[in-house]
Amino acid sequence: MKMLVRSILILTAAAAASFAQQWEFGGAGGGSFLNSVPVSGGIGSATAGFKAGAAFGGYVGYSQYRHIGGELRYGYLQSNLKLKSGGSEATFSGMSHVVHYDLIFKTAKNNGKVQFFAAVGGGMKVFRGTGKEAAYQPLSQFGYFTKTQTIKPMASVGGGVKFALTKKVFLRTEFRDYITAFPKEIITPAPGTKYGKILHDLVPMVGLGFEM
Repeated sequence: MKMLVRSILILTAAAAASFAQQWEFGGAGGGSFLNSVPVSGGIGSATAGFKAGAAFGGYVGYSQYRHIGGELRYGYLQSNLKLKSGGSEATFSGMSHVVHYDLIFKTAKNNGKVQFFAAVGGGMKVFRGTGKEAAYQPLSQFGYFTKTQTIKPMASVGGGVKFALTKKVFLRTEFRDYITAFPKEIITPAPGTKYGKILHDLVPMVGLGFEM
């Protein structure tokens, strides 16, 4: 949590430092859709992963060049844990935070109204299990949910479109893929089982931005 607070302070400081540049800020909301990974080695077949949930976030960006800029971003993602085998499913409350910096590559504004952009960068993702642990958990032969947290390095790729509403205000639609190692500290493999390694978190969002 201390690392998360430091990251938010860095984001705020970056906004102040970029004031002399052409900069923007904004916020957005959307959804978080994660893949499941296969569970091998147990009795029967299963998958481990996270349920889809809401996503909210904000960013501070700046542009030193016409087609290249940068953004510092924070996001909150509701991501309940799950284990699934056949028609059975076990779940556990969870959420995550992401903090990352992206390079932004953008086109010229089409008719002064529409601008496309691509983003690539990296940062960290904090996974948290927030449910109540129990002595017995369904599907425990495949894994265990834990009320703890872990931090994973994260790659961020994506893009979107900005639509000018006024000279300084725009509607922004975007998409991100947050890529991390699977957080086995949160969903712990049962003895004798192995999990897939890579987790993709697909996050479409819509929001408002403001240029300064």
